Amino acid sequence: MKTGRRTFIKTASLAGASFIPMPLLGAGPAKRYRTALIGCGWWGTNILREAMAAGQSKVVGLCDVYRRPLQVTADEVEGASGDQPQLFDDYREMLAKVRPEIVIIATPDHWHAMPCIDALKSGAHVFVEKPTSHTIGESQAMLAAAEAGDRIVQVGLHRRIGPHHVSGMEFLRSGKVGEIGMVRMFVTGGAGGKETPSPNSRVPTGMNWDLWCGPAPKRAYNRKLSPGGWRNFLDYANGTLGDWGVHWLDQVLWWTDERYPKSVYSTGGRPILGAAVATETESTTDAPDSQVAVYEFESFTATWEHRKFAGNQSEKHRIGAYFYGTKGVFHMGWRDGWTFYPKGNSDSPVHGNPDFSDKKDGNNLKQLWQDFLIGIERRTQPVANLEVAHRSSVLPLLGMLSYKLGRSVRWDGDREQIIGDSEANALLRRDYRTPWVYPDA
Repeated sequence: MKTGRRTFIKTASLAGASFIPMPLLGAGPAKRYRTALIGCGWWGTNILREAMAAGQSKVVGLCDVYRRPLQVTADEVEGASGDQPQLFDDYREMLAKVRPEIVIIATPDHWHAMPCIDALKSGAHVFVEKPTSHTIGESQAMLAAAEAGDRIVQVGLHRRIGPHHVSGMEFLRSGKVGEIGMVRMFVTGGAGGKETPSPNSRVPTGMNWDLWCGPAPKRAYNRKLSPGGWRNFLDYANGTLGDWGVHWLDQVLWWTDERYPKSVYSTGGRPILGAAVATETESTTDAPDSQVAVYEFESFTATWEHRKFAGNQSEKHRIGAYFYGTKGVFHMGWRDGWTFYPKGNSDSPVHGNPDFSDKKDGNNLKQLWQDFLIGIERRTQPVANLEVAHRSSVLPLLGMLSYKLGRSVRWDGDREQIIGDSEANALLRRDYRTPWVYPDA
């Protein structure tokens, strides 16, 4: 991994600190980009809706290994815009035939790297979901491809541009919280009880299961995996730390001037869900139901914790990040906005209300997509560009690596190598299933 990574497109002002609306881009009709979507599930279709609503996309291609959501999305696109995109189950064929200028990737995590790299090589700009990848080596290869291709990449870290996250970050950086020595990130609550295995079953009609598994290990089809459940299978994702944790770890890196931690340790397991099951006849998930990860930085410690079996009703917040300072405690939240609790009992809390472009799902995809278009038009880096998102994605991936090893790791963030641990370094990547070839950075 190279050190001192060069800036390959003019960098915008402080990422996430300001937002420039699209009308400021200039006079005249806006360019419409040939746009394609890979992954036509709920979230991918959400992103595509925002792309169409922004008025600068002509949808030319849709790709999914399952014909049912592919056709549903195609029908919605035609009804909303009149576009009649070509339909594919293999993204490589789509890239070759329709030559999109923008590619949206909203697949399971194990299918982020290769479509992103191939889309960049084809000359497209890319909007890819978080985390950047399933393994650190894949994310490094994606970053190298973006540099070589001189293309814009935006990653789906929409909290980077959410209005209450921006105002909260301004407050956090103002000095009003004092000197911060610790950050605690957390997600608690959910279903409790032992997980009952589900029977493996026939692959649904119209689904290419071999292609769904792709470069990852191929296992029997199970309804727990698709749709959506793949987040809790470690062959295809990285559990709650990879799914939720990346958002809050990104907030920490947005706040601090430090680019990476010195060491990472994680522990956890499945004390409530029970041992994972994966036989020829039945399966459970295999991600931990509870986990703690500790990130040691030079000037502070950051911890992550999640529990799927016990919501914490003793605290004011169930989700978010507490920043513990000498003048009080600051909570960066989600649907509850942000709140500062001053140290003095006589002082009243300071609160920032939540603000979303999509209140139903609690996201700010609209602003994130517009910022992506600004980056393409002006050749500036968007707020959740690939270099920013790569560093944020490395942290949950390191946490899961430590969890699997059962020990802490020391991280050389300049070289992006684990110090003095060949077994741990081997887990920065994994073997791909034949005939897929792991990408090189």
